[in-house]
Amino acid sequence: MGNSIRFRLWSAATISILVALAIAGVGLRYLFESNVERRVVSELTLDLNELIAATSFTADGHLSVAPALTDPRFANPLSGQYWQVEDLSTHGLVRSRSLWDARLVLPDHQTGGELRQTEELKGPAGELTIAVARSIIDADGRSFRAIVAEDHRSVEVSVSKYVRDLAPALILLAAALMVAFFIQITVGLAPLRNLRAAVRDVIAQRTARLEVVAPTEVQPLADEINRLLYAQEKALARARSRATDLAHGLKTPLQVLSADIRALRKKGETKLADEIEKSASAIRRHVERELARARLAPGVSGKASCRVRETAAGVIAVVRRTPSGKQLAFVIDVAEDLVAPVDEGDLSEILGNLVENAARFANSLVRITASDAAGEVVIAVADDGPGIPDADRVSVLSRGVQLDSKGGSSGLGLAIVSDIVEAYDAHLTMTNSDPGLVVTIVLPRHR
Repeated sequence: MGNSIRFRLWSAATISILVALAIAGVGLRYLFESNVERRVVSELTLDLNELIAATSFTADGHLSVAPALTDPRFANPLSGQYWQVEDLSTHGLVRSRSLWDARLVLPDHQTGGELRQTEELKGPAGELTIAVARSIIDADGRSFRAIVAEDHRSVEVSVSKYVRDLAPALILLAAALMVAFFIQITVGLAPLRNLRAAVRDVIAQRTARLEVVAPTEVQPLADEINRLLYAQEKALARARSRATDLAHGLKTPLQVLSADIRALRKKGETKLADEIEKSASAIRRHVERELARARLAPGVSGKASCRVRETAAGVIAVVRRTPSGKQLAFVIDVAEDLVAPVDEGDLSEILGNLVENAARFANSLVRITASDAAGEVVIAVADDGPGIPDADRVSVLSRGVQLDSKGGSSGLGLAIVSDIVEAYDAHLTMTNSDPGLVVTIVLPRHR
C-alpha cells in the first residue's frame, strides 16, 4: 500500500481535508461565539437604555430607579442577569435583586456618554460576565453610572449547542469530500490503467507498441517506452541476424569436416574419425539449437495462427519418406477447421520433432490428435512404442540427451520443442500409455 500512488494521494487528501475542516470548525466556533456576544451586547444595550430612562434623582438628591426592566431574571438572586446604578458623587447604589448584596465593579470610570463593553467584569459569584455601562450627567450636574451585565455562560451554552450540531455536519462533509477525492483520484489515474493494459499487450506480444492515447502528462512516458521497444526490437533483430549468420557460416566447415571424417575412415583411421565426428556432432547440435532459438527471437506474435490438420499432414508427408516412417501407419484425428494460436513454422517444428521421435520408436502406428476445449488447443502425438521410463522424462528434454542407441538423432528434438512451447506460454507433458508414449502440448488461446 505504501508504494501505491492512489493510496498516497488519497492519504494526503484525507489529511488535508481533516486539517482544513478542523481549522474551519474552530473558525466557525469563534465566529458564532463572536456573533452571539454581539447579540447579547445588543440586547444588554437595549436594557441599559431602559435602565437609564428609568433612573432619576429625587428632590433630596438620592437615586431613584422606576420599575422598567421586566425580565424576571433581574428579580431572581444570582440568576445571571444583573443591573446596577451608582451615584458617582455620593457612591450611592441601586441594584437589581439578582445581585443580592454584591456589586459590579468596572476596571475604571467611564466618561459621560461612553458605551463600554468588557469581558473581564466579575459577577456576584465570581463568574465572567458581559457588561455594558454608561455614565450620565444630568442638567443639574449630577452624574450616575448604569451597568447591565449577563453571565457569559449563556454564550458558552449557545456555543456548545452549536458545536454539537456542527460536529456531525463536519464529519459528514469530511466523509463526502474523502469519497469525492477517491472518485477524483480514481478517474485521474484511469489512464494509467489503460497504459498498464497496453504494456500487458506488449508483454503478451499481442502488439508490438503501446497502442494507447494517454493524457498530456503521461504521453511522453508512453512515447519513450515505444522508442525503447523499437530500439530493443532493432537490437534483437541484429542479434538474431548475427546468430543466424554464425550458424550458417559454420555449416560449410562442418560439411568439409564430415568429408574429412569419411576420408579418415577410408584410410583406416577409425578412432581418430570417431573422435572428430563426436566433436562435429556436438558443434552441429549447438548450431541447430541456436538456429531454432534465433528463429523465435525476438519473440513470437500473439496474433499467429495456423490450421493444425494441414500442418500435421505436411509433417507426416515428410516423415513417411524417412526409413523409419515407411514402415508405419499415420492417423490424423483433427478437425478440418481447428486453428491453433501458433505460427505455422513453429507448429511444423514442434510436430516435426515429435512425429520423428515417435516414428523412430513406434512399432506400427503414430497418431496425431487435437481439440479445442476451455479456451485451449490441446495437441497430442502418440505412438505404440516402448514409452519412456519415469526417471528419464525430465532429462529427455535437455539438449543432447539420447535414450536410444539407434543413432541418427542429435538429441535436440524435444529440447527444441520445449523452447518453442515455452515461448508460447504453453505446457508440454509426457505420459506413458499402454502401449507407447503420449506427448501433449496445451496452447492457450489468450496470453
